[in-house]
Amino acid sequence: MTKSFNRTDRIAAQLRRELGTLVREAVAEHGLPSVSVSDVEVTRDMAHAKVFVTALQSERAVEAIKGLRAVAYEIRFRLARAVKMRHVPELHFHYDDSVDRGERIDQLLRDL
Repeated sequence: MTKSFNRTDRIAAQLRRELGTLVREAVAEHGLPSVSVSDVEVTRDMAHAKVFVTALQSERAVEAIKGLRAVAYEIRFRLARAVKMRHVPELHFHYDDSVDRGERIDQLLRDL
């Protein structure tokens, strides 16, 4: 049995595509550390979206998240112009450490 995609999954996928471009532009404009959008989770009421990002330089991840949170309103405004939604969710940026954990596990396995 295959899982059918519900509306929040479709919206999250669309937001992930659009935010990938918008975050890359915001990073360039504001001189933030380089990040990429890894996932987006949208609440059922479409009021909030958790945007998970990974940093190319994990030691600068905190700086990148602070910078993105500072320009979240601007990114949300640009997102509203890019997607056709009645209400664009409020953006909450979070660091996705799964890549870092994966690299650490890989390194531990190589050391064995």
